[in-house]
Amino acid sequence: MEDWRVLEDTVPCREKEIENILALMGQKDQMTPASVFIYGHTATGKSHVVNSLLKISQVPYVLVNCVECYSSRFLYEHILNNLSHTNHTEQYRCDNMNDFIRSFQQIIEEKNYKDHTVYIVLDKAERLREMEANILPSFLRIQELTQCNVCVMFISEIVWDKFRSGTGSCEPYILQFPDYSKDDLMKIMSLDCPTDYDVDFYSNFTNLVLSVFHLVCRDLKELRHLTMLNFDKYIEPIQKGEATMNDSRKLWRNIEPHLRKALQTVYLREVSSAQWEKLQMEMSSTESTAMLSRSHVELPFYSKYLLIAAYIASYNPVKSDRRFFKKVSKMTRRAALMKKKERASNHLLGPKPFPLDRLLAIFYSIVEGRVAPTANIFSQITSLVSIHLLGQTAGDDQIEMPKYKCLISLDFIRSVSRTVNFDVLSHLYDFM
Repeated sequence: MEDWRVLEDTVPCREKEIENILALMGQKDQMTPASVFIYGHTATGKSHVVNSLLKISQVPYVLVNCVECYSSRFLYEHILNNLSHTNHTEQYRCDNMNDFIRSFQQIIEEKNYKDHTVYIVLDKAERLREMEANILPSFLRIQELTQCNVCVMFISEIVWDKFRSGTGSCEPYILQFPDYSKDDLMKIMSLDCPTDYDVDFYSNFTNLVLSVFHLVCRDLKELRHLTMLNFDKYIEPIQKGEATMNDSRKLWRNIEPHLRKALQTVYLREVSSAQWEKLQMEMSSTESTAMLSRSHVELPFYSKYLLIAAYIASYNPVKSDRRFFKKVSKMTRRAALMKKKERASNHLLGPKPFPLDRLLAIFYSIVEGRVAPTANIFSQITSLVSIHLLGQTAGDDQIEMPKYKCLISLDFIRSVSRTVNFDVLSHLYDFM
């Protein structure tokens, strides 16, 4: 256990969480909690810390990805076969929890694990909720059922309250991995500094990247990839002899348009980071726009109108809805002069959140034909959120009223609107 400090170099900014897990694990021969629930957002180091600590501790453990073990039989057999280290011809076959408990006890005796704590790590544990109802309560009480010193570690991105089923099952020990702060992100991302450059110079670049992406993206993996991906473009003036490492203003002017463009394409998931890198290297700007516009083809008919309505609601002020959708008289001269004096357009300020009732009001105003407010419409809104075309935000004034934000670019919504013969520009406040 003394070697855990080597993790400080590979897993920085997680010292408190490492100490808490080590305190729960104790010595190899000591009894541990029957279950530990570890949760936190994606890319907060949960799986990496747990897996690294178990390797350093040299205790028997099994790491299970619940996405791969999508059925109870695969889950049982994966745990048993990896714990027993059997070959292909001697693999266990297990169909239910009773057989799993019996086989598990047999392996503990055969491998002489009675004097050790055996750990079962269930990553992506939220998938267990989709399996049989007895699986989660059984794993929570596995010490009682097997009469062995075994600890089950659940790793999830959602809170424990979402797992409770009201059946009176045991409560696990809950441990949270909080999001990294901006300083933590800079410290971790600085570890990727190329050997040819100074760490302070690379840290200044990571600070620039975070100044653009930190408000909208907290995923460490994505931020590290974006930083390494755009670093070559950042040092391009230095390599050409047009600037030095101290010319921060010139370097920023060179990299700013690329970071802004990456913000619109990578974080919004129109393409993946790997695809974005390929586009930068191999494709012209016109080809890449054509590629990005293909993602709307598979959208259902009403989803396209919902997406158009969401874009209008995100970029139009509320006061303009009556003008666009109630067929009132044209803008007065005074209003036109006031609009002309507005210095910042809504598109430069970014999308604004809007309530669900406003989205539906605009949708029913622009959709072709009469559409009844059925569950199908609401399910399509949920689908748009799940594929990251819409983002859901918490309402400030009403807890039960969800608010949304459109996460697509102008070029994308124009491509979508063309497929349904809708002129979206004529309904946008910035293009009046």
